[in-house]
Amino acid sequence: MRPGPRYGGREDEETSVMLKKIVQAAAVAALVLGLGAASFSEPAAADRGGAVAAGVAVGTVLGLGIAGAYAGPRYYAVGPGCYRGPRQCDYVGRSCWYNRFGEYICRGGDYRCWRPTICD
Repeated sequence: MRPGPRYGGREDEETSVMLKKIVQAAAVAALVLGLGAASFSEPAAADRGGAVAAGVAVGTVLGLGIAGAYAGPRYYAVGPGCYRGPRQCDYVGRSCWYNRFGEYICRGGDYRCWRPTICD
């Protein structure tokens, strides 16, 4: 996707934020529906031998694994080519010097962020 003037070249960041909100809303809806379905089921039986606890533990581990994989940074490519690297921020056009007291002084410049292109 080429950067456009509408979002200043941040269309993929806007899409990522929107997708994250949709996934969070879907997860909340699934949780509410699951709790609702559980409240209409039969009372718990004491002779299950820990199967319910094991199911809850496995579900928790799987859910955390999926959430961790979704939340991680995506700085990878599928095959050779170029892709956008991690975000970097720094001052641009700034002048710095040591004054007569030995203090490091910086003036001017702009604080900007960019994502360098990484090619394999």
